[in-house]
Amino acid sequence: MIVITGGAGFIGSAFVCKCNQEGITDILIVDELETSTKWKNLIGLQFSDYLHKEDFIAGILQGDYDGKVEAIVHMGACSDTTERNVDYLMENNYRYTKILAEWAIENKARFIYASSAATYGNGSQGFVDDYKSLNQLKPINAYGYSKHIFDLYAKKENILDKIAGLKFFNVFGPNEYHKEDMRSVVCKAHKQILETNELKLFKSYKEDYPDGGQKRDFVYVKDCIDIMFWLLNNKTVNGLFNVGTGNAKTWNDLGNAIFKAMDKKPNIKYIEMPESIRNQYQYFTEASITKLRKAGYDKSITLLDDAVKDYVTNYLVNESTLSA
Repeated sequence: MIVITGGAGFIGSAFVCKCNQEGITDILIVDELETSTKWKNLIGLQFSDYLHKEDFIAGILQGDYDGKVEAIVHMGACSDTTERNVDYLMENNYRYTKILAEWAIENKARFIYASSAATYGNGSQGFVDDYKSLNQLKPINAYGYSKHIFDLYAKKENILDKIAGLKFFNVFGPNEYHKEDMRSVVCKAHKQILETNELKLFKSYKEDYPDGGQKRDFVYVKDCIDIMFWLLNNKTVNGLFNVGTGNAKTWNDLGNAIFKAMDKKPNIKYIEMPESIRNQYQYFTEASITKLRKAGYDKSITLLDDAVKDYVTNYLVNESTLSA
């Protein structure tokens, strides 16, 4: 049995779909649905059972799953980069991961977990997934820190050679519709352009970057789940790995790709960035994926224009989810 935490969420449900496509259905989905609409991501997917995350943690601590789990793919976390309740983040993103990692190692189960590119902070230390430099990283928001502290714990306990951590960059694609403010710009922009025929992007407050010239490593969720499935089947490949394209693009590039996919003339307006996030804003992110390539992952990464076109034309039109 494979356990996928956050299995109804964005990347988690996409990975359930990938497993189904590969013939895997013996899956326990662990999540916390509450009033969210993410349950819709599970429609059409095949899995053995669903369990609330608190019940799953209790079962893990009681030994209910000893010897019954082949792998835990841990995508369950608070992914809100603006969350200010740090106790909540530490419980959900650090302690939860710590419990599952320790259990997986003790029970010889594969453990793959979601770290984040937010751990790199402002990028002054670069974006190389070499865990030897982990102590130099300085996240600029509580979310990033809550992810970073587990990476540090894994390094301190010398378990990074037994587990695989994924530093996701700017992921976009189907199954993110429930994320509200945390949806990708592609998802938000599609609706905005339909309603107003224009796209609003933040102005730049650094001379080195023109308005809309801030850069991000935008990666399609389909590429993410391909990497995750490869790691699931290559159990000796461990450590921290960036999950991105290795090729940063500007917000203007992204905006133009969206207009092109919608067969509309580009019309971008630049607006003031809220002061509350100006000091936490990343002007440049770009994943170094050399380590992943050296580990043996050789599948090509989808180009931005192609990924945006697939998302817009095959999913966003009807908010369609991934299906096996």
